[in-house]
Amino acid sequence: MSVDTVSLTGWGRTAPTTALRFHPRSYEEAVAAVRGCGPRGSIARGLGRAHGDAAQNAGGSVLDMTGLDRIRTIDAAAGRVTCDAGVSLHRLLEVLLPLGWFLPVTPGSRYITVGGAIASDVHGHNHRTAGSFSRHVAEFELLTADGQIRTVHPGTPLFDATAGGLGLTGVILSARLRFHPVETSLMSVDTERALDLDDLMTRLAAGSRRHRYASAWVDLTARGGSTGRGALIRGEHASLQMLPAYARRTPLSFRPTPLPPAHSSAPGLMPGGLLGRVSAAAFNELRHRRAPRSRTGELQRISTFFRPLDTAPHTHRIRGRGGFVHYEFTVGDRRAETLRRIVGQLSQRRCPTSLAVLKRFGPGDPGWLSFAEPGWSLALDLPAALPGLGRFLDRLDEEVAAAGGRVCLTADSRLRPDTLAAMYPRLGEFRQLRAELDPRGAFRSDLSRRLSL
Repeated sequence: MSVDTVSLTGWGRTAPTTALRFHPRSYEEAVAAVRGCGPRGSIARGLGRAHGDAAQNAGGSVLDMTGLDRIRTIDAAAGRVTCDAGVSLHRLLEVLLPLGWFLPVTPGSRYITVGGAIASDVHGHNHRTAGSFSRHVAEFELLTADGQIRTVHPGTPLFDATAGGLGLTGVILSARLRFHPVETSLMSVDTERALDLDDLMTRLAAGSRRHRYASAWVDLTARGGSTGRGALIRGEHASLQMLPAYARRTPLSFRPTPLPPAHSSAPGLMPGGLLGRVSAAAFNELRHRRAPRSRTGELQRISTFFRPLDTAPHTHRIRGRGGFVHYEFTVGDRRAETLRRIVGQLSQRRCPTSLAVLKRFGPGDPGWLSFAEPGWSLALDLPAALPGLGRFLDRLDEEVAAAGGRVCLTADSRLRPDTLAAMYPRLGEFRQLRAELDPRGAFRSDLSRRLSL
């Protein structure tokens, strides 16, 4: 097993810290790495797409799980797969989509490991109907602090603590997953332009039985009567009959452009980020004008519909040398006014963001620290160097907590521990289980220390 010392950050490139990185290639090597971790503990890390500091461990050790990347068994008739935790969602699509199976929950990037998807309990544009990722996990193997490998099933406290538990209950080694059947590798997409936030929320709340997936882009630089304007995007897997004749010969073809390595050269960085207030407003104005007033049945590739950021691999770099903060929160239906108020504040500040996504969540997930709850979710990126950003987001945290909402921990890099307890009512149970399962603190991260998890 190779070992090196490395400086690591989250995808937002804020708060880099240095750790000893292990590269296990077998379960036995993973066990040895956990048993040999020092007083600062260890944490598992996948492909580094967590925006904040959940997969960093200053002065401790980090287990790079990408070497454990075997797909062990495939039941092509039932859509069941058993694979190592280091397998990426991209790899699963490469193998399963040509067989007529698709991921039941698809997050914003396909370059996420299975272990990371469970530890973050990631959600997609179909949470209203499918829930988060853990709902489609039949079981997983977990390496705990005592060196044991346990098979964990849904409905048990250890499953609910681990799904969304940010790697703090142990190292996920493998998982058995359920997939969704599809006829083609294309999406049938409907797009509608909305005049303001109320218009956008009304359209999104109306839902549609024809669409499994729905989300909305929000222009947070628009002001006045146009505050919160945007575009609603709905989609469903295209049936074979929807495809033109030439495409029916290879309906399940999947050939996305590979993502360059994270260490490859990036476009030139611009001081303060590519988008300042003026350029962000101009970009959003152009995007809103180009969005169709109403378009139905457009055929798009799966990678275009689900993961536009994967087609621009260095978007996390061109936001500026200081990195960016990904702020994602959810509030219930009865507290929609909180969402309106926060969008108004962001608009008044003319926050320079080109990425703001509004979604609807369905019933909550079983994970004690899972993010999604019934209601509304807004996710946005902001330059970390924006003056007064920390104080501003602290105030937004307080509004979200007062409304019974929560901030997404996988995306977080700056939440205060006193606010956390108000957002996650099962936090006490999580801490108690961790104390019983891992009394010496074998599993730790920068996030766990910052939030006293």
